[in-house]
Amino acid sequence: MGLPQSRLPPPALPAGPATAGCRPELRDQSWSLLCAMGLCHFAPLALALLGLLEALTHVDARKMVRGQCGVCPRACCSTCFLLLPAPPLSRCLQSPQKQHQVCRDRRLEAGSINCLSEETAAWARNPHRMDSLQKQDLRRPKIHGAVRASPYQPPTLAMLQRLLWVHRTAVLSHIDEVWPGLFLGDAYAARDKSKLTQLGITHVVNVAAGKFQVDTGAKFYRGMPLEYYGIEADDNPFFDLSVYFLPVAQYIRAALSVPQGRVLVHCAMGVSRSATLVLAFLMICENMTLVEAIQMVQAHRDICPNSGFLRQLQVLDNRLGRETGRL
Repeated sequence: MGLPQSRLPPPALPAGPATAGCRPELRDQSWSLLCAMGLCHFAPLALALLGLLEALTHVDARKMVRGQCGVCPRACCSTCFLLLPAPPLSRCLQSPQKQHQVCRDRRLEAGSINCLSEETAAWARNPHRMDSLQKQDLRRPKIHGAVRASPYQPPTLAMLQRLLWVHRTAVLSHIDEVWPGLFLGDAYAARDKSKLTQLGITHVVNVAAGKFQVDTGAKFYRGMPLEYYGIEADDNPFFDLSVYFLPVAQYIRAALSVPQGRVLVHCAMGVSRSATLVLAFLMICENMTLVEAIQMVQAHRDICPNSGFLRQLQVLDNRLGRETGRL
């Protein structure tokens, strides 16, 4: 005996925001439901199908059935139905966690659509006010987008040597003023008493003192209004010149603090030993980095400390960087 078919047309899944997150194959296919006992008895069946296939909650499914068919499903109704075509079993038997995730995604999508519609409606009501708010937002300081200054990176030995060989001049003078009141020169300038008097030199630092080097000494400058400071240093990469960094820097600073004080720091050529001590003075007393000190001196005189002295200046640069917070 065949089951009586309902005269109502077979309902289809409703379209709209409530089914925005449904799977495409469920929205596009036309479902044929044959109910055996009328529309009222069909409602619980539709409720169960929506909850199983579309991962809807009980409340959402009841709202969809009531809005589509205009009936309220009853809890105790026995139905007999035929569903064509049937979806795969793997899609019907989804885990509860995945069903809740689908519902959550659908609510988020609906919420974003509502937010966009509210913003569009606000702009339509008062577009000039929205433009002024956007301009104010552009004037606000972008704290998170601010570019931080990169910390100081200590130069390598190769970088220092490359820096020293850039913009070298063909002619090297005997004496040059590399800092206000501070002169860097060679042995010829140290022995030229008339030149020293003309420049107003009050203090002489000889970094090549010794019998077999620039043997001037305090007796050489007897009768002249200047002080003498001698250091017996060799222009050798293995010679430790760093032990004189602080004493010579303090001596130069004290000499420059005297009214009309002028200091000459020299060695044999005025490019390696004496230049190293001048760089150390600028780093210790003038708070310069090694690169800044080299650039300052080289702007007035070509210098070329040997590799050993450059490594000792690197150690000084790192220590001063940690003490001052540059590193």
